[in-house]
Amino acid sequence: MLRDLYEWTVEKARHRHAERWLALISFMESSFFPIPPHPLLGLMCLARPERAIRYAAITTAASVVGALFGYAIGYFLYELIGQALLGALGLADKFPIAACYLREKDWEIILVAGSTPVPFKLLTITAGFIEMALVPFVLASIAGRALIFMTVGILFRVFGAPIKRFIDKYLGLLTTVFIVLLVGGFVALSFIGGDGEGPASACEAATSVQRSDAP
Repeated sequence: MLRDLYEWTVEKARHRHAERWLALISFMESSFFPIPPHPLLGLMCLARPERAIRYAAITTAASVVGALFGYAIGYFLYELIGQALLGALGLADKFPIAACYLREKDWEIILVAGSTPVPFKLLTITAGFIEMALVPFVLASIAGRALIFMTVGILFRVFGAPIKRFIDKYLGLLTTVFIVLLVGGFVALSFIGGDGEGPASACEAATSVQRSDAP
């Protein structure tokens, strides 16, 4: 089944409208869509290695624009849309913790979330809600998204054929590695700002958040 899904996705990645789908998914994932663009980007690069950097640039740009949309949801529409959206995505309980970390570490958290397979939408909506400064938010989003997506693009552009043979042979193993990285991204996010012994106590204990920085 996994092999069939892989072959089907590779075929779709060759579609003449694949770039539009990649941009749309990248935009939505940064603000409200649960499925990340990483698999589609990887398979499109796999199908057309000579266009890998172009695909990575499209993913990065669309993702940053989506991050701004997520920020706008948090800033202007949190009570109307954002709160229900995070609840539907199963991220409502992480919102107070994310707000706490963003207030403590600012752009560093955006950078970490942008370059790991954690739910970036949680941080973009939260950043808007707490009224994080827009320029650091945008710059950190660009850096974080470019770090992960452009790295994929460059690797496929340089090592396209060998990487394809490797994936064809070790698809199951790579799927497991991606899941491990996903879990690791959550762990890394939870430990940012800690003293090496665990999450910062104030954020670990956070259960509610307001727009004001007041306790």
